[in-house]
Amino acid sequence: MDEACTVNMTVKYLTKKWTLLIILELYKGPQHTRRFSELKDSLGDITQKILSERLRELEAEGIVTKKVDASSFPVRSEYTLTKSGLELVDVIRGIKMWALKWKIDNIPCGGQDCSVCVL
Repeated sequence: MDEACTVNMTVKYLTKKWTLLIILELYKGPQHTRRFSELKDSLGDITQKILSERLRELEAEGIVTKKVDASSFPVRSEYTLTKSGLELVDVIRGIKMWALKWKIDNIPCGGQDCSVCVL
């Protein structure tokens, strides 16, 4: 496959470990926003370094926006899904529904609303 192929480049980006789970955790937050510490707590085994790296990548791609509140200590960083990020959630939901229909036997996860899904 050609390295410059849009599908190839997109798959390489989206299949980096934690990327899709970070997007889903942001989707679950009020107004699709979560603080860095909330993301870290909800994702369990992710390291701070990897979470920071993935969030920077998502921000660079326009999938999330970052807001920093330096008026208090510690400084708070909040991340919000953009319109592009919200559309990506629809793609993830489509993959989930395909998996439930054809490949993955996951009875507890039969719902389509990922905002209430407990990963």
